[in-house]
Amino acid sequence: MFAISVAADMTSLQIQNIRVYERRGLLEPERSAGGTRLYSRADIEVLHRIRDLLAEGLNLAGIARVLELEAEIARLRQVT
Repeated sequence: MFAISVAADMTSLQIQNIRVYERRGLLEPERSAGGTRLYSRADIEVLHRIRDLLAEGLNLAGIARVLELEAEIARLRQVT
């Protein structure tokens, strides 16, 4: 688990942007007992995906839809 500052360094994203992505529902990091955000490796991968989609020109609404569809595809692959 990583603190938000480490997640920002690992993904080359700004801390305030990561907080926006959380508020927009693009990811949901765990919280410590004291309320500190804790990012897993899976969260880091989502942040990398968000960064890449932003670089391709998608807005946050478009990114949310892409992430939803990718999650649905992954879920369907597990079923079959």
